[in-house]
Amino acid sequence: MDSCVVPLRQPNLSLVQTTDFFYPLVDDPYMMGKIACANVLSDLYAMGAMDCDNMLMLLGVSQKMSDKERDVVVPLIMRGFKDTAEEAGTAVTGGQTVLNPWLTIGGVATSVCQSNEFIMPDDAVAGDVLVLTKPLGTQVAVNAHQWLDVPEKWNRLKLVVSEEDVRKAYHRAMTSMARLNRTAAKLMHKYSAHGATDVTGFGLLGHANNLARIQKREVSFVIHNLPVIAKMAAVSKACGTTFGLYQGMSAETSGGLLIALPREQAAAFCKDIERQEGYQAWIIGIVERGNHTARIIEKPRVIEVPAKEKDNESW
Repeated sequence: MDSCVVPLRQPNLSLVQTTDFFYPLVDDPYMMGKIACANVLSDLYAMGAMDCDNMLMLLGVSQKMSDKERDVVVPLIMRGFKDTAEEAGTAVTGGQTVLNPWLTIGGVATSVCQSNEFIMPDDAVAGDVLVLTKPLGTQVAVNAHQWLDVPEKWNRLKLVVSEEDVRKAYHRAMTSMARLNRTAAKLMHKYSAHGATDVTGFGLLGHANNLARIQKREVSFVIHNLPVIAKMAAVSKACGTTFGLYQGMSAETSGGLLIALPREQAAAFCKDIERQEGYQAWIIGIVERGNHTARIIEKPRVIEVPAKEKDNESW
C-alpha cells in the first residue's frame, strides 16, 4: 500500500517508511517544492502515522537548464520542500542530488511508531462510509491552465469555462496539493478509522480498488459523490475521454485521504477537520458486502468545490 511497515528489533516498534518523486507540474518552483514534500508525507499520513521522524530529499537537476535557470529554480524548489517539512514538524537531514535530462523532485519519509501510532489499511467493515479529504480535479486544473496558451485547446474549453475560472481553479489546485494531510491522519485515530489510502496517480477509483483489494473482510466500495474543484467537471466533460474524471480515472497529485470510517463517526470527522483547517471533507460512498472491488455509480453526484464563491477568498 502507501508505506512499508517493518517491525524493528526493539519491542513494539515499527519503521513506517515511504518514498516518492515526480516531475514539475506547476509554474511556481517554490510551490512545486511544497507539493512534492506534501505528496511524500501523504503516504505516512495514509497509515495514520502523524509524526515524521526524518526526511530525505531526492532532487534531479536537469542538464538542459541554463546556469541562471538552475540557480534561480532549484533553490526555490528546495526551500518549498524544506518549509513544508518544517510545517509538518520534521526536517530534511540529507538526500541525493543528481544531474540528468529531467527535473525531478521527491523524497523519503520515515516514522518510528509504536503499534498504536499507525493504522493498518485493511480493516473496513460493511456499513462503513468512505470519506475524502481533498477535492478531485487537480490534473484537469493544471492542464486547463497550460492550455490557455494553446489556441486549438483553449478554443474548445472557452465554450464551457472562462479564463478567470481556469486561473482560479489552478490556484485552488496548487493550494490543495500543497496542503498536508496531517490533520486528517490525527483524526483517523480520534474517529476510529478502519483504513485509508491517499488519492494520487491512479485516480480515485484506482486507489479505491487498491484499498478494497487488500481488505481482510469480504467487502466492496461504492462511490456516489465526486467533490471536484469548481468548473473542472465541465472542463473534463468538454475534453471527452482525456481525463476520465467522472469514471474516477483522472490522476491526482498530492490528493486527499480516502478513509473508511464507522458510519456514526464520519459526520463528526468531517466537521472536525473543517473546524481545524477551514477546508471541507466529504462522505463520498459506502462499504458493503462484496468481492474486494470498488466502483462509481453510473451517475455520481458532482459536488462543486467551493459550492459558493466568496469575495477575496479562494475557497
